[in-house]
Amino acid sequence: MSIASVILDNALDKRLDYSIPENLQGKITPGMRIEVSVRGRTCYGTVSELKNESSFGHLKPILSIVGEGDSLPPDLFELAQWMSNYYAAPLRNVIRSLLPASVRKDAGHQEQLFVMRVKTREEIIEAIPAIRTKAPSQAKILETILPAVKGMFLSVLLEKAESTRSAVDALVKKGFLEMQMVRIDRSPLEDEEYFLTPPRKLTPEQTVALQNITSSIDKQSFQTHLLYGVTGSGKTEVYLQAIEHTLAVGKSAIMMVPEIALTIQTIERFRCRFNEKMAILHYRLSDGERYDAWQDIHKGKISIVIGARSVVFSPLPNLGLIIVDEEHEQSYKQTDQMPCYNARDIAVMRGKLSNATVVLGSATPSLETYQNAIKGKYGLSKLTMRPDNAKLPSVTIVDMKREYEKAQGPTTFSEKLLDGISQRMKKGEQTILFLNRRGYHTMQMCKACGGTIKCNDCDTSLTFHRGDNCLSCHLCGFTLSPPPRQCPACKSEDTLKFRGVGTELVERSLQAIFPEVRTLRIDADTTKHKGSHQKLLRDFGTGKADVLVGTQMIAKGLHFPEVTLVGVLNCDSSLNIPDFRSSEHTFQLLSQVAGRAGRGVALGEVIIQTCVPENSVIQHAARQDFESFFAEELSTREIFGYPPFTQLAKIAFSGKDAQAVSHIAEVFRAGVERKLPQTYLVMALLPAGHSKVKGNFKYQFLIRGPAVYPMVQAYLSEEQRHKSKNVKISIDVNPYSTFF
Repeated sequence: MSIASVILDNALDKRLDYSIPENLQGKITPGMRIEVSVRGRTCYGTVSELKNESSFGHLKPILSIVGEGDSLPPDLFELAQWMSNYYAAPLRNVIRSLLPASVRKDAGHQEQLFVMRVKTREEIIEAIPAIRTKAPSQAKILETILPAVKGMFLSVLLEKAESTRSAVDALVKKGFLEMQMVRIDRSPLEDEEYFLTPPRKLTPEQTVALQNITSSIDKQSFQTHLLYGVTGSGKTEVYLQAIEHTLAVGKSAIMMVPEIALTIQTIERFRCRFNEKMAILHYRLSDGERYDAWQDIHKGKISIVIGARSVVFSPLPNLGLIIVDEEHEQSYKQTDQMPCYNARDIAVMRGKLSNATVVLGSATPSLETYQNAIKGKYGLSKLTMRPDNAKLPSVTIVDMKREYEKAQGPTTFSEKLLDGISQRMKKGEQTILFLNRRGYHTMQMCKACGGTIKCNDCDTSLTFHRGDNCLSCHLCGFTLSPPPRQCPACKSEDTLKFRGVGTELVERSLQAIFPEVRTLRIDADTTKHKGSHQKLLRDFGTGKADVLVGTQMIAKGLHFPEVTLVGVLNCDSSLNIPDFRSSEHTFQLLSQVAGRAGRGVALGEVIIQTCVPENSVIQHAARQDFESFFAEELSTREIFGYPPFTQLAKIAFSGKDAQAVSHIAEVFRAGVERKLPQTYLVMALLPAGHSKVKGNFKYQFLIRGPAVYPMVQAYLSEEQRHKSKNVKISIDVNPYSTFF
């Protein structure tokens, strides 16, 4: 094989052929990262295949192989090819998702000079007086490094000794010190210390679940298991012991969690259980931290990798187990760019390609996953009880229409919820309040014309943030400060009023009602800075606050034994979204947030505030009755032909000119409809839920049918015909949202 077909990193979807020079013969493999020349410029690329013939004439040679730890292992490269075909995305885009930017650009490890003593402490102490008379700065260097066990980084030594590099160089020449370049470990775990804890005794249900999983691991054959357990039933302990078994048989493991907040608590539990070096991958890592982690994983120095969506692409050798915690979560789905992959589905395919065991865990599994388990495609283990006979929380549904009548107007808190918070404060117990809207007020409205202050570039109302005294767009980040006093539409003065409740207002209102209350708030505004998640969660976990107010960041997976009350302030808005999954998403969110209560010794209570208390979704969630919800929702899906009974794809269009976008979308839709058989339904073209974002108008249509690949082929065929610089076209296979 003397020719390599190469996918370049730059914006060129066509593969180019390069000859393999003699010095690289036998060293080049598919998935390998290389340097090549394109029009006189050096570019990075990935080898897609090797061959002996090319349709091109004179071929340029490959210049070099990029870093030994930068290539995609065979199973990951095979996964990339499958993703390209299934999600209709260019292989170049898929590789960009698999390889972190720092790895693609071969950022390299960070290195620093490390200074060590050559002579013994006694010899140095004896020499210092003589050195001080001639070179005080050199003596100061020796005195500073003397207490160090191994030595000190040059930069630290110079800062502490208030000296210069020349003094250190002089001591190196005299034979007192030596310097060498060492790699800096940028792992965010290195400074943390944990006490190791033994495995906990399992309940009979946990024991059966663990045996089912370890049996698959021992066989070293692919199998997917659904671990369906009520909130607080001990799924994490099963994960930990399954990973322990995986490591014992010489395999490595991936632990996937949907939120950075969950990543932090998961890391703490894992560090208390395992001595093995582990890596964390999530979006808050710096490029350097991500590069170091990738290289160590690739070289087999790490056995456990924990993180969010992209952790499924970790290049672990000898992979034995992949765990997807809260497998139903929407954050596992990439929607902002192609490929629009679901990391849960990728985990299943990665397990198949690597002959690894896959565990999907949830208290509220997605309908597709539970259907696969019921039909026998996945193994099913159930945890129906909490350990130590702990009971599920009692749930009360409060009709807010009656609360509005009693208060003679809108109110944020029901009387029952305020009484519950007061009782918990007296007992020294904690409360969580959930509202999936951040900010102080959700809009600024004109009483004269009824209009709201909207973003200039998006079709959405601006949210008022009192802390920053500004109106902000949560889609594009546009801010208006200070808020206007005159209505921009009707020019009326003093008619603008704030409406709607966000987490910031909830926190301030609570402090006004209970002046002595200690509160913490976790939302996108309070967790902007690195480490802020970790600090806030630890503060609440160590009792530094009575009430935690937050958005969906706090709704799932978190374990706080002192929380005995959870209040859901408003769950109605998510039910009203015109999406076939809105009932499922609402049920999952309510069940998950309710599961944060009563995880310790004391009995938990959940109060759900709603204006539609009779809604069956809310009733099922209040009873934590997934089976009944599943049966009801499944029958509705079957009647209307939605997943899991069919496959779905969403084709989206966006551009600056609304008319041009609409025209291309209509022509595109008609072309797709002609290419698909009658067993497929191509729905009408509609504006997206957010019809304008960052100045781009958005339209979309859905395709429903028995299989994915015909939809993908029809899309690719039309996409080639309608390529345009002015209109962006994308496809989302099995979308989580059909409205936005």
